[in-house]
Amino acid sequence: MMEVAVLMELEKMTLFSAVKGRLSWLTQRQEVLAQNIANADTPKYKSSDLKAFDFKDILRRGESQVRMSVTDASHQPGARRRIRDFSEEVERNPYETSPNGNSVIIEEQLAKVNETHTKHQLVTQLYKKHLGMIAMAVRGSR
Repeated sequence: MMEVAVLMELEKMTLFSAVKGRLSWLTQRQEVLAQNIANADTPKYKSSDLKAFDFKDILRRGESQVRMSVTDASHQPGARRRIRDFSEEVERNPYETSPNGNSVIIEEQLAKVNETHTKHQLVTQLYKKHLGMIAMAVRGSR
């Protein structure tokens, strides 16, 4: 029971809130890149991407989230999130544009998808390792 209480408090730790923010950014970036790929043949479609992930900004934003109302003491308060927590930016001077005005380059988008996937795997592994270290500290050496 004590382990569950400790794990529930992890989100309050700076490291875990930063990891959670990074995973959210990576997930939303995959959505934006998938949208770009889906619109590769749409006339005048401009490819977009998320602004670069900034740990300071995420940590600052995490302190000011809107909390949900709790109607019973046994309810978890949770945090209400917007659909998009990170802002998108449209590429102003695309490297290449098709005759119909579309600026999506499939190879570039797929490279970004692969990069995002790799970073997601890395952050997930770091998260698992840190959870393992905390669980080991809580349990002690047996």
